[in-house]
Amino acid sequence: MEITDLTPAERRVWEAFPLGEGVDFREGEDEDPAQGASWGPERTLRAEVLRALLLDGPVRDDRIAGLKVWGARITGRLDLKYGTVEHSIRLRCCHFDQAPDLYGARIVTLVLNDSVLPGLTAGNLRSEGVVRITCCRIAGPVRLAGAKISSGFFANAARLGSPDETPEEPVLQLNHAEVSTDVWAAGLVAHGQVRMNGATVGGQVNLENAELYAPGGTALHAETLTVGTDLHARGLRARGRVNVSGARIPRHLSLTGARLSHPGGQALRASSSVVGELWLRGAAPVEGVVNLRGAQVDLLHVPPDVWPGQVRLDGLGYRVLAPHLPAEQRLPLLERDTDGYLPYSYEQLSTAYRTAGDDAAARTVQLAKLRRHRRTLPRYARLWGYVQDAAVGYGFRPMRAAGWLLVLLCTGTLAFALHRPPALKPSEAPGFNPFVYTLDLLLPIVDFGQQGAYAPRGWYQWLSYLLIATGWVLATTIAAGVTRSLNRQ
Repeated sequence: MEITDLTPAERRVWEAFPLGEGVDFREGEDEDPAQGASWGPERTLRAEVLRALLLDGPVRDDRIAGLKVWGARITGRLDLKYGTVEHSIRLRCCHFDQAPDLYGARIVTLVLNDSVLPGLTAGNLRSEGVVRITCCRIAGPVRLAGAKISSGFFANAARLGSPDETPEEPVLQLNHAEVSTDVWAAGLVAHGQVRMNGATVGGQVNLENAELYAPGGTALHAETLTVGTDLHARGLRARGRVNVSGARIPRHLSLTGARLSHPGGQALRASSSVVGELWLRGAAPVEGVVNLRGAQVDLLHVPPDVWPGQVRLDGLGYRVLAPHLPAEQRLPLLERDTDGYLPYSYEQLSTAYRTAGDDAAARTVQLAKLRRHRRTLPRYARLWGYVQDAAVGYGFRPMRAAGWLLVLLCTGTLAFALHRPPALKPSEAPGFNPFVYTLDLLLPIVDFGQQGAYAPRGWYQWLSYLLIATGWVLATTIAAGVTRSLNRQ
């Protein structure tokens, strides 16, 4: 393209390019690029001119060339598809009539901060530096699937999609992209799905205070996402599923203060993920199902009031629970599992309490596990469980047996003291002692010589049978409890 074909505005940019200098067409720093369609020729640039400048523009040996423009209207499509651009591209506060096409391009840096675009196509992009769409307003999809960005990707406070339209494809596509440092999208507002499944991020993903709207669908699709450090989503507002199934997040998955809403579906799916610490502290109660099946978490920080009415926890493993609370506040969660009774969930909770040194809470969890298991048995099989529970709490409440023995011992002692049973052989019988006689009836193994020497009659005989039977029950339940305790040790 000859320089004689350029408009005055284009000539300014053409002459500034080899010098690496910027051209600012703005009339004020607070003007709105959304009004760019009305801007006149004095600040209008043709996309074909910018393409020619980037691919084959003039350069100087003593200067670093680069495209730096503020406040321009860019008409036509900036087509750099499969092109190689050896200069930085900085088009800030600009208005694009058509979506730029950088599919498969190789670039140094792409900065579109504060601009308004109908979309951006940059799948399989190769960038040696950053890609920035900070504070941009982009109505159509931002396609960066398969991109390789040697630095970071920034979408702070960007607004993607339209609240009045249902997009046919994700508004931000970073699936299978490789970002060497960080993905920074704090304050992002997306009216449609943000897709990051299969992406690899060398540093952190920051979605703090982001707002993701995909009602009835998936707001964040980040299956098998791999990050180097953290996924920060403090204050996230998500209407739609947040899916990080199979993700690898070695440090923090922070949803502190988040609001997750997907009624009738899974609001948070982190099944089969591996996470250092999962935080939901200060979050609003989740609206929808939380699915943590098969996830492995070192520290799980979720207050009881954050959990929803339905969860899926089969195979969830964790080492530490925070905050440390009594078992009675944690157990109701296990009742909400849609898969029903899962012994592993109780064992995992009990292990976490033992790891924290709270053996009493661990025993409470084990008792709750046996009671829950009892509900799965046939009616005839539950009777023995009720007996063990009432007697000694399945061995986890051994002091109950002492209480029962004391009550029965006092009852028998008083009854036989008031009505002494006759001796079978008066000449050979030892002196009657109501206390020892009752003890002889209750203890099935110990023989004090009283039970065989005296034979009560009438209802006292039935009382002796009751004492013998209850003694056997208490003895066997205590033995079962002791055996279970020894096995745990």
